[in-house]
Amino acid sequence: MDRSVSRRTILKAGVGTSAAWALSAASYAKVKGANDRIAIAQIGCGDRGTNAHMIQGIGPFAQEQNIEVTAVCDPWRLRQEAASAAAEKTYGRPARKFSSYRDVMALKDIDAVMIASPDVHHTTHLKAAALAGKDAYCEKPLAMDFNKLKDTVDAVKKANIVVQIGTQLRSMSSFTGCRELYKTGILGTVGRIEQCRNNEKPYWYNYVKDVKPEDVDWKEFLGDRPFQPFDSVKYSGWYGYRETSDGPVCGYGSHYLDLVHYITGAKFPTSSVCLGGTYTYNDEHHFTCPDHVQAMWTYPEGFMVSYSTYCGNDSANSFKILGNEGVLDMISWTDPVLSAEGGAKRSGKIRGKIPVKKVETPDHFLNWLQCLRSRQTPNASIDAGYQHAVACLMAVQSFDKGKRMIYDVEKREIREG
Repeated sequence: MDRSVSRRTILKAGVGTSAAWALSAASYAKVKGANDRIAIAQIGCGDRGTNAHMIQGIGPFAQEQNIEVTAVCDPWRLRQEAASAAAEKTYGRPARKFSSYRDVMALKDIDAVMIASPDVHHTTHLKAAALAGKDAYCEKPLAMDFNKLKDTVDAVKKANIVVQIGTQLRSMSSFTGCRELYKTGILGTVGRIEQCRNNEKPYWYNYVKDVKPEDVDWKEFLGDRPFQPFDSVKYSGWYGYRETSDGPVCGYGSHYLDLVHYITGAKFPTSSVCLGGTYTYNDEHHFTCPDHVQAMWTYPEGFMVSYSTYCGNDSANSFKILGNEGVLDMISWTDPVLSAEGGAKRSGKIRGKIPVKKVETPDHFLNWLQCLRSRQTPNASIDAGYQHAVACLMAVQSFDKGKRMIYDVEKREIREG
């Protein structure tokens, strides 16, 4: 037997238990159900990776889906230890600890990985998973670099791995209800979709911690970026620096854009413009992500999409789809409302304020776990991830260049236009 074949491949092919067992690590020999258990590694063990992924995300389904987190990976030793302890509490034994994703990809007994590393590393880690033949759950935004985005998507499709992108809002019953409502055409002609998502303070301040350099594999954190001296704030508050994050238009806006695509069926914008800057929070940290940003996209379906974030005042939040028959107000993620308010046509199809009927959908993490066995396409596919990433990167490039950017679907090209 070729021992280079992964356990995931054997499970997919339905090979007998003795063959599957031959590829399992000896330490799993006495575990009940080890012959068909899905072994998962967590890459990136901050709050998102440890709590949202390991504990709250897949933890509730561990027994039902016969899965276990058997390895954790993070450049910060303290996070490795905390994640390993969390795995022991959730799954019954501590997970193996690593600082480099390369070590995880080399493990033959890992079937799938969950990626919650800094934004700049998403494509690197996901492409590595594809090359290693491991299924993946990858956080959004999918990419910061367009060429790396295309290479990663191509690698995922070539490897035929199951990938779920972490745009979990599309798996909420409320937004699936909005999708079904939109299909009816009850809003009439939709010309504008808008979201304003404000905070009192940029979210990256919440992550700043005192990190000791001796506890961090700084080279691993830097990845392919130029070397620079260790900086505790740059490490822990990476959301606030353009080296590792593109700020709110991708951090928050990726969720929004993915919902625009999910609800309306649109795929790619034709053009985008974006402005912004740091207007309120100039301090000793010298964060480079803007605390105020306004982006707009035009879509071939005939509507304009607007997104803004101001981190300095948390009022004036909104999330609406505007048609000439009425408005779909989604400011409440759990209880969106349809009304005829503001409609230029108002033919009488919409009367009063109508709660959107929810459409039950599988939990986002459960959907991924189920697809690992069925080999079906998850709700937030790699194509959906590519679509939101293209829209985000169009806005980021507009912000950086001060130019209107367009996307050529056939050439897979973002350019000035």
